[in-house]
Amino acid sequence: MTNKKWAVKRITVNLATQEAEKLEKYCLHTGRPATDVIRELIRGLPIYDDTKDVSS
Repeated sequence: MTNKKWAVKRITVNLATQEAEKLEKYCLHTGRPATDVIRELIRGLPIYDDTKDVSS
């Protein structure tokens, strides 16, 4: 078993009550921790190349 080193950067996210409830329900339904769900959603975000000129 490998030892994963997480917590490279810790962030705090403020959620509206409805958002927090939706996340909690999803986690209960899937049996997954919120940290894993959020991490997966972040990994799925598109990556934009800031070096390209958007005006052309």
